[in-house]
Amino acid sequence: MNERIKKLLEGNERYQKTGIFRGDVSAAKRAENKDGQHPCAVVITCSDSRVIPEAIFSAGIGELFVIRTAGNVIGVHEFGSIEYAVEHLKAGTVIVLGHTGCGAVKAALAGEFGGTVGVITNRIKNAAGDEQDPEKACALNVKEGVEGIRRVFFHHEDVTVAGAIYDILSGEVRIIC
Repeated sequence: MNERIKKLLEGNERYQKTGIFRGDVSAAKRAENKDGQHPCAVVITCSDSRVIPEAIFSAGIGELFVIRTAGNVIGVHEFGSIEYAVEHLKAGTVIVLGHTGCGAVKAALAGEFGGTVGVITNRIKNAAGDEQDPEKACALNVKEGVEGIRRVFFHHEDVTVAGAIYDILSGEVRIIC
């Protein structure tokens, strides 16, 4: 496990113990980042309002480059954002963060494929295959995202890509791949 992931998991431990956001959002931190950002990690996560990456990892201004989509599905726009963070901001760690109780995963497993949301639920269902357990399907969806990122960024040997699940009840982040 690289140092950046260790730092994020240490922040997650602080969050679990206190339930308090500990990221630095001070005026000094804003001034420090006024001319640019240098995030240590990219976090691709769900748009779910119960998932707040900066709080979960006790991160402040300039520490995380967060990309949010329902079901943490990664498409062309998300890949472009990841590329920007990796190549231009030098973020050396990319984490796909799924979570327990994900509504997009539940919708995919229930066969809700209509409308524009069908683009999302179809991707999740394809990743989950025949799996019907929402938590296992969530993990399969995370792994599919990680594999996709690794395929696209295979030439970046200095970039670590990992998958994790956030437990919305305990607050714990668990690395799964």
